[in-house]
Amino acid sequence: MKQAVRLSALGLAAGLSTAAIADPSAHKQMITVKDAAAVQWKPAPAALPKGIEISVIMGDPDKPGPFALRLRIPPSTVIAPHTHATDETVTLLDGALVHDMGEKMVESRGEPFGQGGFLYLPALMPHSLWTRDQPAVIQVNGTGPFGLNYVNPADDPSKAR
Repeated sequence: MKQAVRLSALGLAAGLSTAAIADPSAHKQMITVKDAAAVQWKPAPAALPKGIEISVIMGDPDKPGPFALRLRIPPSTVIAPHTHATDETVTLLDGALVHDMGEKMVESRGEPFGQGGFLYLPALMPHSLWTRDQPAVIQVNGTGPFGLNYVNPADDPSKAR
């Protein structure tokens, strides 16, 4: 019986470790974006505030594997406290952005980022982002499935659309 339990545990561990590895065949060709003008924008999903635009540069954030996407965030836009299912990195490519950690957004605690600023967030870490008087363009890199879960479900813009 002990051996059967041990083998089941090993089989489960092996299955979990293989499931976590991205499909190596998913990105076998080079992806090039020559400059900012080459990025193609479209309205972001309903889970993000109106006015935000998205460009998925590589991969698919909804599927297993690595992805890179860009968000163009208008001035005076708040992405309320939320978490993601997996780790993420955020790089500010243009404009200005403010970031806060925690389940409640506290403007006075917000950390301003300038062009080139970088942020690493482990999975499930609550945080919020906002712009003030100027827009921002950020690049988000991570591994899917990514997801966006608002700490307070009432903050989810898709519920208001």
